[in-house]
Amino acid sequence: MKTFSLAVSASAAVLCLAAAPAFAQTATEAPAAPAPAAAPAEEASPHTFTANVSLVSDYRYRGISQTNRRPAIQGGFDYAHASGFYVGNWNSSISWLEDADPTVSAPVEMDFYGGFKNTFKVAEIEFNYDVGVLEYYYPGGYTAVRPYTTELYAGIGWGPVFLKYSHAVTNLFGFDDSKNSYYVDLTANVPLNFWDLTLNAHVGYQGVKNFSDASYTDWKVGLTKDLSKGFSVAIAYVDTNADKAVYTNTRGRYLGKSTFWASLTKTF
Repeated sequence: MKTFSLAVSASAAVLCLAAAPAFAQTATEAPAAPAPAAAPAEEASPHTFTANVSLVSDYRYRGISQTNRRPAIQGGFDYAHASGFYVGNWNSSISWLEDADPTVSAPVEMDFYGGFKNTFKVAEIEFNYDVGVLEYYYPGGYTAVRPYTTELYAGIGWGPVFLKYSHAVTNLFGFDDSKNSYYVDLTANVPLNFWDLTLNAHVGYQGVKNFSDASYTDWKVGLTKDLSKGFSVAIAYVDTNADKAVYTNTRGRYLGKSTFWASLTKTF
């Protein structure tokens, strides 16, 4: 999601006429032709539509594997207006629900979000902000609690650094009585100015209401390379201190285990 601005430009038509006195004009002299009017420039559209698709070695969300530490395919669509308003949808293959309960059939995560993002200045220093709502939806068949989750979020950034707070207004991903759980996310994406590389660093804390054993910290450091034509690749080291007793699934896999992660993304 990006911030978009509207640039409007137009050029006035200029008309030039020869101004020779009538008594000096002969039959072989013709008045100068008017200069052609300059074509007005088109207004940039205030509407922007983008799409993306990714292949990842593991779908890690807040440091926790959603695919039993196996690859996933992901993609989404976004609409943004020059005012800063945006809406979008993002989707990924998952297995964590079926891994936790074999009677569940829910192989896809669908996220729907909308909000407003823009910039403001304080003493000539420019900050950016983002506020919105995000719904995590898991279509499928359930015999127990559905993990649908709704979060409100707000963030502020300066330069390459962004701090974001997310607050669950429902139960959090199926945890009982976990309304008002929260996640704090500090991220930096620093262009390195060589080889089209960007340094990515992140640390976050997931607080789970009424279930402190499920709370944990996650962190990541990595690099993203722009391959041009909308392609990019990324690699990262991802780790957490999540409690193994809470985040080990029925297949015996600890989902918060440290890993080296990679992705290939195409943006349209």
